[in-house]
Formats: sequence, structure tokens, C-alpha cells
Amino acid sequence: MTKVYPKAASPPQQQTSTAGRNINPVVLTVWKKSLLFNCDGFTVYDSNGNLVFRVDNYAAGNKSEVVLMDATGHSLLTVRRKRASITDNWLVYDGETTVDPRFSAAKHVNFMKAKSIAHVSTTGSPKKKSLTYDIEGSYAQRCCVVYDDKRLCVAEIKRKEAVGGVAFGGDVFSLVVQPEIDSTVAMGLVVVLDQMFGGSSRRFHT
Repeated sequence: MTKVYPKAASPPQQQTSTAGRNINPVVLTVWKKSLLFNCDGFTVYDSNGNLVFRVDNYAAGNKSEVVLMDATGHSLLTVRRKRASITDNWLVYDGETTVDPRFSAAKHVNFMKAKSIAHVSTTGSPKKKSLTYDIEGSYAQRCCVVYDDKRLCVAEIKRKEAVGGVAFGGDVFSLVVQPEIDSTVAMGLVVVLDQMFGGSSRRFHT
């Protein structure tokens, strides 16, 4: 976090073994802050301190559309609130397209399954829609786990461990991305959760 304007880096890729399987997870540091003055958003670094993702909103608070960009400002994903939806539902598109969303994410409202806070599904007809990821935990407390449809942990949001005796607040946290999910998608889910649950480090509920 010592670099205010670190050099740009491509979205991180997992290492692979000779058998073609990925070895290590990618650990990103997510800062709930935009590098631009008077903006609300995210700044995301890799383990070498390089800037890999950014979100820059010119108005604080929840927005109906949020764009996830790479370090150079190229649009990777656009998160849009689904119109005329009874539940808190968001659609995620590639780039800044407005058709054929990549997946949808809905805030979980079934109190019988209290651990689940959101579920992510592939888009398509209702008969073809299948659960892609289930997210459990508390985003406000920066403690979430993303499971795939086989209940395999594919990503985690964790409090950033103290460095040099200085504890980070809720605005700085770690995103651990396992080989089974793309880092861009994992960060897209963080953006969705922030839209659903406000992202304030001063709120200690889901």
C-alpha cells in the first residue's frame, strides 16, 4: 500500500503445473477507495503492489451501474441493477455491453439458510438457469466465502492481516482467488456485494 500510483499490471493468472492444473491461489489487496479525487470506488493490487483493477464512481453510495476496469481504465465488467425486480438483483455484463449478461446475482432472502447472503446464476431461460456460486458470510465484516455448485471454495474475502503492528480497517481487505474462478469474475462479485450491502466498514451486519 506504499505505492499511491503503482505501475499497471495485467489481471493476475494462476500458475499451472505440468499436468495443466493450477497450483497457487491469487491473493489481491482490495482498497475501498478510488485513486481519483472526489470519487468512490475500489483500487486493487496484486501481491507485488501492482495495480490490477479499479472502480471509479463520481458519486458516492449505491449506483445502478458500476464498471470494473483494469489498471489502464479498460472496461472488464459492468454491474447493473436489474429493473423491475422484487429482490435485490444485479446483472453482470462483459465490458460495457447491454445485452446477453454473463451472469446474474441476487441477494439471498431465505432466512432458513441464514449463512447464504447471495447466489449467482448463469443467465438464460428459467429452465436452463443453474446455480453457479453461493456466497456465505458477512460482507460488512469482510468475511465471505464463495462456493461453486460442488461446494468447493473458489474465493474468499478476508480481513487484511496486520502488517508491522498496524491493523487495517474494513476498507482494506484481502480477496483470495482459487484456480477454479477467474480473478476478474471474483472481483466482479466483490463489486456486486458492495452494491447489495453498502460496503461500509462501520456496519457490522450482513
